[in-house]
Order: sequence, then C-alpha cells, then structure tokens
Amino acid sequence: MPAIGKEQRMNQEILFCKGGGCTAKLGPGALARILSLLPKQRDENLLIGFEGSDDAAVYRLTPDLALVQTLDFFPPMVEDPYLFGQIAAANALSDIYAMGGSVKTALNIVCFPEKMDLNLLGRILEGGSEKVREAGGILAGGHSITDESVKYGLSVTGLVHPDRLWANDRCQPGDLLLLTKPLGVGLVCTAQRLGAASPSAFRQAVRSMTALNKDAAQILHRYTVHSCTDVTGFGLLGHLREMLAGRYGARLFADAIPCLPESRHYAEEFYLTAAAQRNRNHLGDQVAFQVEDFPLEELLFDPQTSGGLLVSLPPQEGEAALEEIAALGLPCALIGEIIRENPGLIRVCPSR
Repeated sequence: MPAIGKEQRMNQEILFCKGGGCTAKLGPGALARILSLLPKQRDENLLIGFEGSDDAAVYRLTPDLALVQTLDFFPPMVEDPYLFGQIAAANALSDIYAMGGSVKTALNIVCFPEKMDLNLLGRILEGGSEKVREAGGILAGGHSITDESVKYGLSVTGLVHPDRLWANDRCQPGDLLLLTKPLGVGLVCTAQRLGAASPSAFRQAVRSMTALNKDAAQILHRYTVHSCTDVTGFGLLGHLREMLAGRYGARLFADAIPCLPESRHYAEEFYLTAAAQRNRNHLGDQVAFQVEDFPLEELLFDPQTSGGLLVSLPPQEGEAALEEIAALGLPCALIGEIIRENPGLIRVCPSR
C-alpha cells in the first residue's frame, strides 16, 4: 500500500474520523420501538426474520438449502480508507458466519460526497473487495449515492443447511459462553481519534476488526453450537440479552473477559462513546454488577465494530473449542454460563 502524505492524512482525519463503525448505529431502544410497529409477515419458509433480533434473515429454498441475507454499512472509524474498507466488509460478512452460513456473493453499498477525491473511494472499495475474496465470496456489483459524508458496507448473501443454521436465541441452561475476539475496539478507536491511543494499541484494534470470523466459525462447526451471534453495536451485554430472549439468565466472569491492550486505561480516562451510554441506559436493571470495576463495565457496554462471535455450547465441549480458536491468535475466552435462575438478568461476577 503506498505511503500517505501528511497533508492527505490531515484531510482524511477531518473527513473520516467523526465517530463511525458500529458506534453510529441507532440505539437498541429506539430500534426496538420502530420494529415493533412493522407488520409481521408469515411464510413457513422464512426461518428467521427481523422479529427475532438475529444477525441475518434466513429463507428456506429447498429441504437442504437456505438463503442467508444481511446488510451492514456505516461511517469510517479509522483514517486510512483502505483499512476502513476492510473493516466495514469484515463487519458485514460476519453476520453470515454468525448464522452458521458460508459467504457466496456481496454487493457494495456506497455513500460518498460528490466533491471528495474519488481515489479515496477507490481505496475503500479495494479494501472491501479484498475481504470478500478472503471470505471465498464474489463481489457482484453494488449501489452508490452522493451524500454529505462517507459511508460504506456490503449486502451479503450466503447459504446454510436449514437444519444446521445458528440462531441467536436458542441457548440452553448449563451452556458455556465463548467469545472469539477481545472487547474494547470502540474505546481504542475513540482514543485514537483524539490522539491518545498508542500505536501498538491501535494496531491490535485494527488487527481484531479486520480479522474475519470465518476461521472461528469453521472450527465451531465441529462442535454443538446452541446459539451464536456476533458482538457489534449493542455491545456484549446487549447481544447477550438478545441471546437469553427472556427465558434464561446468565453469569459473566469478570476475570475471564478478554480485552484489547490499553482499552481499560482508555475507559479510566473517559474516552467513552455515546453509543455505549445508550447501551447502558437501554439495559438498565437487566444487568447486575457484583464487582466494582468501571473500566470493565464500559468494556461490556462498548459497541464493537467487526467484533467476535459470542457462542453458547455444552460445557463438555467448551475447553476443546476454546483451545482450537485460541490458536488463531486473537485473545478469546470462556466468559460465562447460561443459568435457569433470574430469566433475562445478566450478573457480572468476580470469577467462576
């Protein structure tokens, strides 16, 4: 990738770093109110629709084949347009993996100011295209409009066997919770935007955001996955709440939560996002912290851009799955368990 000059970096900082990624998403409370007003459509082949708050829609085509459809786009959270394209694409592709599917095709979604340098758009699209190829998919086209600010993402189509899809709300009591990537990208990116993040912390955040969930998903197909979701804009706690679906409770182990280097420090220094506070306000008394640890609270509410998979699986399979996924090189951990008590409540305990 060619070097970027000082003037170009300054221009990109003005244009790109306004607080993007999954921090730009609507809060869960507002979104839930809007979706509740939409009419529910009935079709026996629509296996998963929007009423379940899942990561993608799944439509059965034949007894052995179902279509997985998703769409995701957002403003930039990093200065480099090529990295932004990679991150936005990885984030969109993740929804297919969270459903247990394989990627087949993708379409670009582009919002771009008419007067901005089109070379920047070219770099965004190059980054996105690279991730689609890495996923084994085909970039088949897209749609673009002029806008006041840059936004980019993908509409992605995948395939899954109807009997082997992963929904986000089918966890069972006794399941262990496995998280495949560390938390903290929202905090690190906020600190980076304000000139406070160290180069090494930012590199680790970029490495996490650009890593596809493909390899972790392929490993998990060898295990009994009861529930799966990817951790994005609603933070780990928000997505875990969707997983519980009001039927079960959960315990998280504070000493097991993997986080990016220096992310706790940035929380202590209040490099916080408005999206994390929306997540905190939305969950309210559905989370009980049994530890006094403000940085950890912020990490758990922190919106993740291209976050990891959160998986519930039987306790006898947890350690083996963790060992295989850890070999991929990103911090991951068994972070909690599903319980029958206190349905809908997430308790954050000091340890197991």
